[in-house]
Amino acid sequence: MPTTSKVISKDDLDVARKSGIAVLDLSWKETGDDFPTGIKSSRQRALPFLVAANPVNYGKPFILSSVEAFAAALIILGYREQAEMLLSKFTWGHTFLELNREPLEEYEKAEDAAQVIEAQNLFV
Repeated sequence: MPTTSKVISKDDLDVARKSGIAVLDLSWKETGDDFPTGIKSSRQRALPFLVAANPVNYGKPFILSSVEAFAAALIILGYREQAEMLLSKFTWGHTFLELNREPLEEYEKAEDAAQVIEAQNLFV
């Protein structure tokens, strides 16, 4: 479970361009309350509703692999081409895009966090 209620959006573009995007590759089941503390809370972001396509968690909402999370963040920030290139390395990468086609399109169109939340409400 994310430790922040702030959703990623185009509001984060300046910081992402300057500092990049980090994805923590860890299991929420194993870390629980021992979540790493190295990232400032002001920089932490959650993803909106998406469904996993990876073989381990296929069809489960909010339980994405690290690469799915990274690709989703790229798309939301307006870097779809890079996300598609990243996902093309995985046999199920295209499936992630197909399963989440409508939500990702809406999140990609959103201009700020409020619009991402509005878009999410269409799918939850």
